[in-house]
Amino acid sequence: MYGAAITIRPLLMAKPTGLVDPSGTPEPGVAALTRSLGVRDVATGLAMAFAPAGAPLRAAIAVRVASDTADAITFGTGLPDAGSRRNSAKVAGAWAVLCALSAFAAGR
Repeated sequence: MYGAAITIRPLLMAKPTGLVDPSGTPEPGVAALTRSLGVRDVATGLAMAFAPAGAPLRAAIAVRVASDTADAITFGTGLPDAGSRRNSAKVAGAWAVLCALSAFAAGR
């Protein structure tokens, strides 16, 4: 859901990460990158939902965990202010952990 939401409305991610201009609007480049992340998250979520049990599902989960981990590292080190870095890294890291745990919950 979040991936679809930020694809449609990049401000939902740009504002809490501090990637908005003084008027509170994301620059066109930030909006484009945010949409790209949203599409990636939708695609990986669908892959996890529809992958058959076994290796395909494990691969889909691994891709999602790697993506969210990369987001946590990138946001945690590259955003403009400390609060945004800390909060964004926590959220992305939590998604990585949640997705990793889904491998156990799926039981497949």
